[in-house]
Amino acid sequence: MPTVSVERSALFAHLGRTYTDEEFDELCFEFGVELDEITSEKEEATKSATVKLSKDQLASLSEEVIYKIDVPANRYDLLCIEGISRSLRVFLGDIDAPNFTILPASDEASSTMTVIQSSTSTVRPFVVCAILRDVTFDEARYQSFIELQDQLHRNLCRLRTLVAIGTHDLDSVKGPFTYDARAPADIKFVPLTHTDEGREFDGASLMECYETDAACKHLKPYVPIIKNSPLYPVVLDSEETVMSLPPIINGSKSRITLDTKNVFIECTATDLTKANIVLDTVVAMFSEYAANPFSVEPVTVNYVNESQEVVNSYISPQMFTRKETATVKFVNSLIGINVEAEKMVELCSKIQLGPAQLLPGTTEDEGPILEVTVPPTRSDILHAVDIAEDIGIAFGYNNIERKVPQTCTVGGEQPLNQLSDLLREEIARAGYIEVLTHGLCSINDNFTALGKPITAAVSLSNPANIEYQVVRTTLLPGLLKTLQHNKSSSFTGGFKLFEISDVVLPDDKYVMTETIVGAKNARRACATYSGPTSGFEVIHGLVDRIMTLCEVAPEADYVASSGNAYKKVHCKEGWYYNIRELKDVDVRTYFPGRAAEVLLTSPSTGGKQVVIGTFGILHPDVLGNFDINYPTSALELELDYMF
Repeated sequence: MPTVSVERSALFAHLGRTYTDEEFDELCFEFGVELDEITSEKEEATKSATVKLSKDQLASLSEEVIYKIDVPANRYDLLCIEGISRSLRVFLGDIDAPNFTILPASDEASSTMTVIQSSTSTVRPFVVCAILRDVTFDEARYQSFIELQDQLHRNLCRLRTLVAIGTHDLDSVKGPFTYDARAPADIKFVPLTHTDEGREFDGASLMECYETDAACKHLKPYVPIIKNSPLYPVVLDSEETVMSLPPIINGSKSRITLDTKNVFIECTATDLTKANIVLDTVVAMFSEYAANPFSVEPVTVNYVNESQEVVNSYISPQMFTRKETATVKFVNSLIGINVEAEKMVELCSKIQLGPAQLLPGTTEDEGPILEVTVPPTRSDILHAVDIAEDIGIAFGYNNIERKVPQTCTVGGEQPLNQLSDLLREEIARAGYIEVLTHGLCSINDNFTALGKPITAAVSLSNPANIEYQVVRTTLLPGLLKTLQHNKSSSFTGGFKLFEISDVVLPDDKYVMTETIVGAKNARRACATYSGPTSGFEVIHGLVDRIMTLCEVAPEADYVASSGNAYKKVHCKEGWYYNIRELKDVDVRTYFPGRAAEVLLTSPSTGGKQVVIGTFGILHPDVLGNFDINYPTSALELELDYMF
């Protein structure tokens, strides 16, 4: 959860009332946030284990009380003192939620941003912009303006990888503006960090400076985002003045000061949806300081191709309000209250979801439907559950009556999970080391490296790298990669690994909550033995041990082939297993003639024999693909059939 630090006196001035620390703590609880700590600048420095200050330095620090407030991670409108105080005042009924106005553009040149699509598409393809007119800054407002950008960069913007915010003094530059991407050597400007000395850098030298200069260490984490790119994104005015080198730093010429009246905001991004949320948040928070409060001027963003033809265009900021619905019956049921529909409409105003209205339900059982108005600051409202949560806050957590549940239930493990836990203990007692490997893998590891044909799998549309292309359909690659990364371990006595976890299999008929999801989870047990010998008999023994633990008896012909080795134990009636040679020519995971499949007959299979797993000596090609130096045998069983 993000933590927002605000001075107590400034917050109370915004609220127009004062509280004791205990009273404000209670107000935070009622509103759904948490007063995490009450401190001061001087107290923080005194407690710090890393920063040691002299007595004179400590004496110069402020003793002003600071509230550190934890806010929900998806409430971006609460990341500054303006947002917190406004929301609390609406909650307390002191003010109505503001209505935001998009004014006509007063200057066409300043209200146009041209994007060179052919170059920017390779680095940060999107940009959204807005203009705040006649804004009045003072020291506190300016500092809050900067802190909001920092909070957004840390949270929603994912350290500027998704979105980077640039704010500029509009009167110091000249529109129309251009968003381009150019070679580092072609970008020359004085960055904001070197305003006093007026030192000019090109793109490459600036990256080197920020990587090595201790005075700019706060910018070092952002350098890798674009450093190795052949083109750097850049925002320019009509005179080719560099306003910003996103996501790193703004230019000195367009810097904002306390005398700035007109603010140009640009957000460059790799995610257009998040860029719009960020821009709407900044505008919503600081448009209250405009001469016409809660107003903003739009900017037209035109994407042009190499022939300077406009291929796409939109206007930002959006500042959309939208409608969401939830049935009154659902809200009451989820929270555990019984609020009249008309009262629920009133509660919506306390949480900035008004104006709300009641709509007739489609059926008599459904009852009335609550329709709320979601402002541009509430991007967290996505579902009827979110509406119910906020109405619960407006109603008051302390006002919810405690009740004994009308149903009497006893909790317990799901049978599959219980079986998995018991098997984990027993396999570990057999000398195997449990591992937990990643659920995503590459297509090569999941299919080709195992000697299997590439078949359907749940794939990622935009994987972070080649290692995370598909959701695994087998546990074996994870164990083999574990062996690969533990080659320095001793294999003299055999190296045993196992994992019991889920794989995901495509299934167009699998239904969950009346919806065909297209895939299903399957619980598997997988084990490997690697050592001086293949260890086929060790893995074979583990198969028999697992079946015995699951109370599954071997079939008569399998017992006959084992001589006198089998000792009869208690088994479930109608449950039998058998072993037969694996002859699937399409699968070259195992050495030919040294692999088998496990067959199960049980009431759960309708008395039919089904293949629930395979085991055998891994093919040398497979071992070579995973760079494993010792003979290895492996086992993989499906556990869904075992109970």
